[in-house]
Amino acid sequence: MGLVVQKYGGSSVADAEGIKRVAKRIVEAKRSGHQVVVVVSAMGDTTDELIDLAEQVSPMPVGREFDMLLTAGERISMALLAMAIKNLGHEAQSFTGSQAGVITDSVHNKARIIDVTPGRIRTALDEGNIAIVAGFQGVSQDKKDITTLGRGGSDTTAVALAAALDAEVCEIYTDVDGVFTADPRVVKKARKIEWISFEDMLELASSGSKVLLHRCVEYARRYNIPIHVRSSFSGLRGTWVSNEPHEAHKPHKPHEQGDQPMEQAIISGVAHDTSEAKITVVGVPDKPGEAATIFRAIADAEINLDMVVQNVSAAATGLTDISFTLPKSEGKKAIAALERTKSGIGFESLRYDDQIAKISLVGAGMKTNPGVTAGFFEALSNAGVNIELISTSEIRISVVTRADDVNEAVRAVHTAFGLDSDSDEAVVYGGTGR
Repeated sequence: MGLVVQKYGGSSVADAEGIKRVAKRIVEAKRSGHQVVVVVSAMGDTTDELIDLAEQVSPMPVGREFDMLLTAGERISMALLAMAIKNLGHEAQSFTGSQAGVITDSVHNKARIIDVTPGRIRTALDEGNIAIVAGFQGVSQDKKDITTLGRGGSDTTAVALAAALDAEVCEIYTDVDGVFTADPRVVKKARKIEWISFEDMLELASSGSKVLLHRCVEYARRYNIPIHVRSSFSGLRGTWVSNEPHEAHKPHKPHEQGDQPMEQAIISGVAHDTSEAKITVVGVPDKPGEAATIFRAIADAEINLDMVVQNVSAAATGLTDISFTLPKSEGKKAIAALERTKSGIGFESLRYDDQIAKISLVGAGMKTNPGVTAGFFEALSNAGVNIELISTSEIRISVVTRADDVNEAVRAVHTAFGLDSDSDEAVVYGGTGR
């Protein structure tokens, strides 16, 4: 048996009983002959509570100290989990991100992994131990400061360790039974996906699916690490994410007339995201270089954009409007950066709107199936949902709507494309999906 990396989210280790339940699952994997490395998140809402505490003390905490504070949550989880495993008669050693060899750049609060040198992890495994690693954190390459990886950081830690250790699989344990065709909290009839390609999962993740984050899937695809998303609250098989279904986890039954697997579904799922805001730069002179200046200001402020739309300029004025979406948390910083460019560009005004939502339809099959776009817009129209922005790729269509319309819109699109399950409603064991 080979090496397995398991990651447990905050809902899985939210309390002492959860930690003991997770410890039993880890020991079962060890007893079956695997070498086991575990990446763990902070307990329950610990990270949110630490963020709230920091904001009470300082409205704008210094990045270095903020990271030092936030990493405490994972250190608590890893130590308690190691204790629980030892009580079950197995040896376990806990490691911080830096002790595990997770090397990052120097950007606090959203650092990126540069390298993983898991020498101490390999030694622990060779000695017969289970290795427990604090997720979401690392150490900067130059200053040796503690850093955090941002949202979804524990998933990224797990996949990075799996790649560095040449693991068979990276198991991501959460509070739902896998990846669903939509958020089961919004669409009760959402259907669990047995297998999904890295390509489709990347689009779902970047479009708001919370079970896996984009960086995690991107890392797994780069190093070809299969991911198995499953619940820590049940023993059910989950969703496999990989380049192609392997023999051990092919999801489809053979045709009655043959032994070839069925084609991948045209549509993999519907994702939504309410964490974005929209900025419109009004009255931009329609001449070369103006858009470049706007987006250079945004880039220099280290803000990632999502959808970008430029209107056709008015013939009478020679002015145009440029709209784009970005994380709500970056809204104030983006407005301040753009205001500094106003005199140079000469735009008229800025409009900020944080009451929007993004809805995305994802599926590799839409490349070869006409009518998907029409069906998507017809479903939104029939639900009375107005569209503000549209963005497309080969396997994704995304629209921006009012935040108040998002749940109804997701359900309408999900039903229109035949994604509703005929079986029982999807079970959410915890409360967050992470």
